Amino acid sequence: MRKIGLDLHKYRPIPDKFGQLKDLNINTILDIGANVGQFATEIRSKLPNAQIYSFEPLKECFEALETSFGADPKFKAFNYALGEAEVEIAMHKSAYSPSSSILAMSQTHKTLFPHTKEHTEEKIKIKKLDDVARDLNLEKEILIKVDVQGFEDRVIAGGENTFQKARAVIMETSFVELYENQPTFDDLYQKLKSLGFEYRGSLQQKIDKNTGGVISEDSMFIRKKF
Repeated sequence: MRKIGLDLHKYRPIPDKFGQLKDLNINTILDIGANVGQFATEIRSKLPNAQIYSFEPLKECFEALETSFGADPKFKAFNYALGEAEVEIAMHKSAYSPSSSILAMSQTHKTLFPHTKEHTEEKIKIKKLDDVARDLNLEKEILIKVDVQGFEDRVIAGGENTFQKARAVIMETSFVELYENQPTFDDLYQKLKSLGFEYRGSLQQKIDKNTGGVISEDSMFIRKKF
């Protein structure tokens, strides 16, 4: 077969990366750091009946998010970030919007992803998850997704009570410092473990093409028991 340009491989079906959520009866999703709705779109196809609450502080991204989900009756978006205190602050808006962060970008990030380094500043609001959650209908079971470019520990600090009610967490974690003073995987693993979650592996990883090392990943954490 190779002589005629064909190569034969055993078929291996691609596993569903959200398969671990299948039996958790997720009814509410907190999508923290929604950008323009990439995660919301993907998870909606897996959990069509769940209520999604998305949080996105950048105006342009928020408007795109609302446009995409305007016809979804079980979706609501909020135009602010979540953190450990209620404040207004200047956010670093990257030329590549998913890399935007409240924290300053490190030189490591600029070297690994040079297309992200140009930025402007945009004033945003930050609120605490626990304060916001009082006005939401958080029907169990709850999935919390966090993709906030180095601000993860501040989100947890302002939302510990809400995290303690959650069944599962999907969180972007980093193995190198991509933003100044950001927590790394070990920091977030220990914090979520203290809140009753178990690490259940990586859903997706970014790899350093020069070294083969893992830069960051989307980590899955599931609460074993309530």
